[in-house]
Amino acid sequence: MSELKESTKVSFRDKLTTVSEEGKRVWVYPKKPKGRLYNYRSIVAVILMMFFFITPFIKYKGDPILLLNVIERKFIIYGVIFWPQDFHLIVLSIISLVVFIILFTVVFGRLFCGWVCPQTIFMEFVFRQIEYLIEGDYHKQKKLARQEWNFEKIWKKSLKQIIFFGIAFIVANTFLAYLIGIDQLELLIQDSPMHHAYSFAAIVLFSGVFYFIFAFFREQVCTIVCPYGRLQGVLLDDKSVVVAYDYKRGEPKGKYNPLEDRESSGKGDCIDCLSCVVVCPTNIDIRNGTQLECINCTACMDACDAVMDRVKRPRGLIRYDSEKGISKGKRSVFTPRSIAYSTFLTALFILVGTLFNFRTDFETTILRQRGTLFQEYGENSYSNIYQVEVVNKTRTPHHVEVKMLEPKGEVFTMGDPIIVEKGEAKSGTFLAVLNKDQLSSSNTKITFGVFSDGLEIEKYTVTFIGPNSLDKK
Repeated sequence: MSELKESTKVSFRDKLTTVSEEGKRVWVYPKKPKGRLYNYRSIVAVILMMFFFITPFIKYKGDPILLLNVIERKFIIYGVIFWPQDFHLIVLSIISLVVFIILFTVVFGRLFCGWVCPQTIFMEFVFRQIEYLIEGDYHKQKKLARQEWNFEKIWKKSLKQIIFFGIAFIVANTFLAYLIGIDQLELLIQDSPMHHAYSFAAIVLFSGVFYFIFAFFREQVCTIVCPYGRLQGVLLDDKSVVVAYDYKRGEPKGKYNPLEDRESSGKGDCIDCLSCVVVCPTNIDIRNGTQLECINCTACMDACDAVMDRVKRPRGLIRYDSEKGISKGKRSVFTPRSIAYSTFLTALFILVGTLFNFRTDFETTILRQRGTLFQEYGENSYSNIYQVEVVNKTRTPHHVEVKMLEPKGEVFTMGDPIIVEKGEAKSGTFLAVLNKDQLSSSNTKITFGVFSDGLEIEKYTVTFIGPNSLDKK
């Protein structure tokens, strides 16, 4: 890295490339990228967008296959329903995902940002593509921005913004479908907005936010707002694999001369053509090294490889590599940090997997009614009043009843039968009756069985209260 610092200026680290010396926004007009990696990224983007737009319509047993209802704390992940009582599993799963992303960043840098981040996917493969289609490539876009407001500029800019907002509206509705479900969303669309004022306001707000981000804010999300980008400086080290410029091979830079032998002239492979700069969506020069703004989108790699082909030099002047790999030729993903993160992540996965394995379809609680004592029930029996609460995590309603398993006694449900709808918690009250000769003390342990449609779902041991005189026997 010392060789790179000696051959380049480092003032670029003092400011953002999208902000001018006067503190004004520098609008970025990247050249439309093309190349092998860009084609791979396009395939990944299409797959992810298909997943995003199609998934809300897929149902399993009458429910969406994926639902993230944060308001009601109801989550469906690939057909498995998680109710508020399972919220700890969702939290642990999110923590595991965060640790996985951190580990991935330690080893592979911001590969996530360049390949699967929603901001990158929609910006580069939807909104910029429309911009290229209407306004042309970066030269034409710059020319259009500089020219006076004539008919051409008005209709192109207006058409672009209308399409942008239409796409933002579709994206916002799709995003809302993940929160409330596609059926509820269809009702909101078909019904009058006045009947669902809050939901309609939410859709308009979501649409406005998406429109603002992709039409105006753009790469500023990655460089200013996104906390993941800010963490890059903490997570990366000289062994992390990132999009990197091989300064040992490329320096010193020099213009290309087909009649010149670059090796004998002492020039490096970089011909200072700036192809890597004009395609960058965050307006950086990757030859200055790893920077905050770099999202590892590989556009510079494709551009540089195309130039290397033309000047008959080997590809890979800009490539996936680590600082240690470039400076010393040593590449290893097994570092103390990556091993530590992997160990912690494995432990998290084991914990989450164990909790998922012990997750049951029902949760029951039986408690003696507060503020009540025993009562005589006939001449030879005592009774206690209990409350049972049942949480139904299945997709169908169930009829629940309680039976006394040990010792043998009678149970009488007080009130209506306990029928628990799907995803609901319902409580009921029942009377437990034991003969006097079955009680050996004032606190006798008894076991109830909770049955759903005739099948035992859980056992519960509680205390049966009797008179204090039983303790003196």
